[in-house]
Formats: sequence, C-alpha cells, structure tokens
Amino acid sequence: MNDSDGGGGRAARPRRADARRNEKTLLDAAAAVFVASGVDAPVRDIAAKAGVGTATIYRHFPTRADLIIAVYRHQVEACAEAGPALLASSATPYAALERWIGLFVDFLVTKHGLAAVLRSDDAGFDVLHAYFLDRLVPVCARLLDAAAAAGEIRSDIPAIQLMRGVGNLCIGAEHDPDYDARRLAGLLIAGLRLPR
Repeated sequence: MNDSDGGGGRAARPRRADARRNEKTLLDAAAAVFVASGVDAPVRDIAAKAGVGTATIYRHFPTRADLIIAVYRHQVEACAEAGPALLASSATPYAALERWIGLFVDFLVTKHGLAAVLRSDDAGFDVLHAYFLDRLVPVCARLLDAAAAAGEIRSDIPAIQLMRGVGNLCIGAEHDPDYDARRLAGLLIAGLRLPR
C-alpha cells in the first residue's frame, strides 16, 4: 500500500495539538466518571462528560480495557507532572505535598477499580505497575524531601512507604460512597508534621 494515500500518511505524522487536547479531555472525563461511578460506568456517561459521541470514544479506544489502560497512563503522567508544578506554585512544600497526595488519592481510587480489569493480563499489569512506580515514587520523594528540608515534616518516611500507606487507605473507597479516602490520607499526611 502506498504511504502517500490518506490512511498511511496520516499514521506517520505527529498528532495535531487539537487531537492531543481532545484525547486529554476524553481521558479526564473517563477518569472523573470512573472515580464517581466505577470502571463499569456506561460509555455514554463518559461521552456526555467529555462532550463527544460514544463513537468517538470507540474510535480512540475500541475496548474498555484500552480505555482503562489509557486512563491509567494519563493519570500517572498527570500525577508525575503535578509534583514539580505544585512545588513551584504552593505557599510551602508541605502544602504542595498535601495537594499532591489529594491528586494521588483520586488516581488510586480509580486505579483500584481498574485492577480487576488490568489483572486479566498479568504481564501487562506488571508493566503498568512498574511504570507507575518509576514515574511516581521519585515525585513523592522530591515532595517529601522539600517539606523535610523546610522543617515542616519528619524526614524518616521513605516515599514508597507513604505511597503504600495512602494506597491502603484507598482500598474499597470506590465501593463505598460514605468512605472518604481523601480525608483519611489528609490525616496521615498531617501526622508527618513536626511540632511547631
């Protein structure tokens, strides 16, 4: 097949900025719907939140698993990028850590709901989990180090332990609307503060 025809040439070109924005809007909408209603939420709910038709979602993500993996990767990247941005824009490193943990909780609530779907392909899940750790542990460590250096928190908590603790607080949150994982994670983070 000739690459200069309409189909072959398009695949080789970089995606346009508006296409990337549209995909981001769609993934943000899917993540929000997954947090609110679980990963089994109807595709029409995601489409309505994104302001697109269901065919658009299926065109980008032919299966629910494709959409779930894309949401997972999108949220990991959003959490990773948020850390440095929050450090630069927050009044204190502790405030940045607190806000980042809130974003991390939102991601984890979605992630726990995704786990059953992702575990159906254990090799794929292992790759995604390694990606999650590689991208987010250093971000959490940087936030902890900054808050400790500012004298706001104790300095003896490794990032991976804090992330596991927050993760354990999030288990089951997607099934119980009365369970406030964000509030409990906030209490955990408050426990890191040094007395003034």
